[in-house]
Amino acid sequence: MKVKKFLVAALLLVAAASYGQNNNYIGQSVSPNVITTAVPFVSIAPDARGGALGDCGVATDPDVYSMHYNAAKYVYLQDKFAAGLGYSPWLRNLVPDMNLAYLALAYKINERSSVAGTLRYFSCGEIEFRDSYNNSLGKYSPNEWAIDATYSRMLGDYLSGAVAGRFIYSDLTQNQGNDARPGISVAADVAVFYKRPVEWFSTMDADFSWGAAITNIGSKISYNGVSERRDFIPTTLRAGAALKLELDEYNSLAFTADLTKLMVPTPPVIARNEQGSPILNDDGTYQILYGKDNNVSVVQGMIQSFYDAPGYGYNSTYDLVNYGKFYEELCEINIGGGIEYWYNNIFAVRAGYFNETALKGNRKYVTLGAALKYNVLGIDVSYLIPVNTVAGSNPLENTLRFNLSYGLGAKKG
Repeated sequence: MKVKKFLVAALLLVAAASYGQNNNYIGQSVSPNVITTAVPFVSIAPDARGGALGDCGVATDPDVYSMHYNAAKYVYLQDKFAAGLGYSPWLRNLVPDMNLAYLALAYKINERSSVAGTLRYFSCGEIEFRDSYNNSLGKYSPNEWAIDATYSRMLGDYLSGAVAGRFIYSDLTQNQGNDARPGISVAADVAVFYKRPVEWFSTMDADFSWGAAITNIGSKISYNGVSERRDFIPTTLRAGAALKLELDEYNSLAFTADLTKLMVPTPPVIARNEQGSPILNDDGTYQILYGKDNNVSVVQGMIQSFYDAPGYGYNSTYDLVNYGKFYEELCEINIGGGIEYWYNNIFAVRAGYFNETALKGNRKYVTLGAALKYNVLGIDVSYLIPVNTVAGSNPLENTLRFNLSYGLGAKKG
């Protein structure tokens, strides 16, 4: 019991530290050092439930959409078979017809093992391609998709594990341009999940859970057959905890928090001349002033991501500001937290918050959502509200997610 209370307390302390190391360093404005990857669509939370809980889900109760957060949760499903369909209009403030669709299926083989698979499809909408002389090359519909499958199994009385495989296809160029081709990657996930009843409260039952997963461990992507440089996919480490309280026969309340970090190399600080132009080496590569070369292998990149932050940044006059390597490494940890209330396992309301520091992208938003379940059918919806921008200026503003779910052979828990 003391160990589990310590885990909860430690998670809250790290969360507080992440919120504290926010925005600009001691009032000095520096250029963000954002970690970018190919195929960012595989990092978008596809479900309304996780989307309403501050993009949390590594330690929450399992559902058919668990693949995105923690595939090890599938063995805890209460349904023999479950199916889900999700849809989200995406960045509608920028592109009116961009969207994400998601299909998920899960089957519980027995009490100790489950299998599941998902299909994720991201449409970039209709885009007019133009050449270097601004001549129209026609209108195309770039798209990306990923298909995956997982097997999860109980490893003990309260601990489960899972492995998953994923195929990613990104057709952004539509074969327009010399040597242009779709990007292809193969990736894997590994995950663990722990859940057990606890007797921390004398007046109510409670369940404590924690989980951890590394997702999208896979090959780099290239969109042409000429360049030797290939882009990382968003390999992500996610860890979190959750506490569910059975308030009485009809009411339950759950609290959850997730920490996420990209296991991708941090861009180094490039040396610049007095005019702010990058300085090149004799071989034509950029001269690195602080940090490490991020053109490395996948495995090296995963390891290097924990210690390669340069700790320096340029301000608006190209003067270097030293804010420290450890500070920047902390900035690479995003935090999400959420609360979920259920009434009689029929109706739910949810709220959450997601925080990313200004140095790494500055995404900060409140999330809200609700769910309605009747017999074997369920519907979920979530809504995203940015909190650090002027109304109407954030492309994530008014983001909605919708989910339909179906469960067959549900057991009463």
